[in-house]
Amino acid sequence: MGLMKVFSGSEILATVLQAQIEAVGVSTVVKNNIQSARLGGFGNTDLAVELFIQEIDFGKANPVIEEFRLSI
Repeated sequence: MGLMKVFSGSEILATVLQAQIEAVGVSTVVKNNIQSARLGGFGNTDLAVELFIQEIDFGKANPVIEEFRLSI
């Protein structure tokens, strides 16, 4: 199995969702394009932070993700 993207957005929202997902025991991977762009000397873009989980963990993380999406 592989990684699946569950969120794209601001760094603040990604951090909040990451904490909520990890609280139920699911590991996450964050791809922060803001920091990558800054280090490369480029400007940043909207929706520059992506949050990924393992596909096999989707069933466990989905209720948390849906509750988060309804709250924003």
